Amino acid sequence: MSDFIFTSESVTEGHPDKICDQISDAVLDALLTEDPESRVACETVVNTGLCLLTGEITSKAKIDYIKLVRDVIKEIGYEDYKAGGFDSNSCAVLVALDEQSPDISQGVNDADDVNDDLEDNTGAGDQGIMFGYACDETPELMPLPISLAHRLAIQLAKVRHEKVLDYLLPDGKTQVSIDYEKGVPVSINTILISTQHNPEIDGITNEEEIRQRIKEDLWTNVVIPATEDLEIKPNIHNTRFLVNPTGKFVVGGPQGDAGLTGRKIIVDTYGGYARHGGGAFSGKDPTKVDRSAAYAARYVAKSIVKAKLAKKAEVQLSYAIGVAKPISILVETFDTGVVSQANLTELIKNNFDLRPAAIIKEFNLRNLPKKMGGKFFRKTASYGHFGRRDLELPWENVKEKAAQLEEASKIFL
Repeated sequence: MSDFIFTSESVTEGHPDKICDQISDAVLDALLTEDPESRVACETVVNTGLCLLTGEITSKAKIDYIKLVRDVIKEIGYEDYKAGGFDSNSCAVLVALDEQSPDISQGVNDADDVNDDLEDNTGAGDQGIMFGYACDETPELMPLPISLAHRLAIQLAKVRHEKVLDYLLPDGKTQVSIDYEKGVPVSINTILISTQHNPEIDGITNEEEIRQRIKEDLWTNVVIPATEDLEIKPNIHNTRFLVNPTGKFVVGGPQGDAGLTGRKIIVDTYGGYARHGGGAFSGKDPTKVDRSAAYAARYVAKSIVKAKLAKKAEVQLSYAIGVAKPISILVETFDTGVVSQANLTELIKNNFDLRPAAIIKEFNLRNLPKKMGGKFFRKTASYGHFGRRDLELPWENVKEKAAQLEEASKIFL
């Protein structure tokens, strides 16, 4: 199928699930800042007036979890009940954290393939499959639908924080449908934005009048700024633009829906454009391959596309708990590669070290929270972990690796 419409969604930092992702990653950042060897699997639940921290943590760090949770909720914008129905000052915060299972710990500490190589001595923290993807649809080598959905969500949050549209509240979602012809994006079919708002806007109380006012404001202050540097731009006459289709969105955030860590894994990755192994990222320290190996898979895929060895690349990695080396490596280029997939797999094996300890070392994952002032992983917890133009993410910096790959590939060309 070469002609189709593809749709991806994003959510703002005030979405209940994203509140949880940010809290879980704020906990991870705080622990790694004090103790880079911390083992963390932190899950968060939010509901009306409630936040629960649970999971397994082994660390020398001493953290005021309750203050940390309240600070994150406040920074998102839920400072009092009127600011979205969730109050950082008065919500109940429950902490139910245990230590990491010794059975898991020994698998990470003492890998099955132990030898004198330090990277061989650190096993994967769990079994699993991870996918990485890249394509040439955008400068950041991401699929256009998810890239644009994130742009809109970021801009929506920006005009709220800066009070350009002071009636907006923290919860919000975006969705973008792109027209493809012969497999190439050609136009923006539909933009959907659902945003929480005050029940009254400048004296307007009529539901339809409020919706129309928000729609006009979002086109001018969100859609146009978010797309101004794109080759493919929305057209007010041809692009379908939907805003709060139910009519109003006053009750939102944890008051409207319960939130959980790890429920927005497609938003976090490629918007459904590529396959997903099922593992979430937030709240997990770098020994968890759900996170670190997914970053590595993106690094490999992006390097392949950057080196012009393919227009599209999807990389699958698989691991066994307690084993350092990947069980399998698979690459798919969707008939866009300039070398065979067998040769490309050989290039990956010869040019990328995909053992967990090597990935952690390559990206400096244990030390980045402290280096970035205690806030690194939390910044990835909203608006995607890949293709970020606003963050310096080590797995996105592929210039040198792509050049290395391009040079190494010459024997196959």
